[in-house]
Amino acid sequence: MASEVKKTAKETDEHDVQKEKYMTFKSGNEYFGLKIQYVDEIIQLQTITAIPETEDYIKGLINLRGKVIPVIDVRLRFKQKPFEYNDRTCIIVIIVKSTVVGLIVEKIAEVVEIKEENILPPPTIGRVDKAHNKYVYGIGKVGDSVKLLLDPDKLLNDDDLSIIEQVSDINLEEE
Repeated sequence: MASEVKKTAKETDEHDVQKEKYMTFKSGNEYFGLKIQYVDEIIQLQTITAIPETEDYIKGLINLRGKVIPVIDVRLRFKQKPFEYNDRTCIIVIIVKSTVVGLIVEKIAEVVEIKEENILPPPTIGRVDKAHNKYVYGIGKVGDSVKLLLDPDKLLNDDDLSIIEQVSDINLEEE
């Protein structure tokens, strides 16, 4: 019984440690953070099969070890100018609402620890045309810089999820 208690305490400690960890990445001139608990893996950019008649930010599907995963271009999702993919461009594979999704980002920055007391609510005043503000739940202070903390649930709207569910059963043929 004591070993079960220790195991549970250890699992709780690991969860608590992860709770304040964020994967940060660059998009445009800004740095964003995602709670590490959402991040499944980071992969190199690979061949993307386009899905007709979807939002422009849904770039298409990739075949990751036999599993079909939709990918979203974060810059386009935030209504920023598109960028040319390069060797620093990668895909952060996240799990949102039990759906696996890839986020195309310009480059990964680092994993940082942001304590709750260093997270401020997003500003309520400012420029209304900043579309990505609706995806930001907080601003994390890290040293002298700030990271915009994303709510992955809001990156996908219900229409996106229904499209993703429809295409998730597709098997990509080798080209």
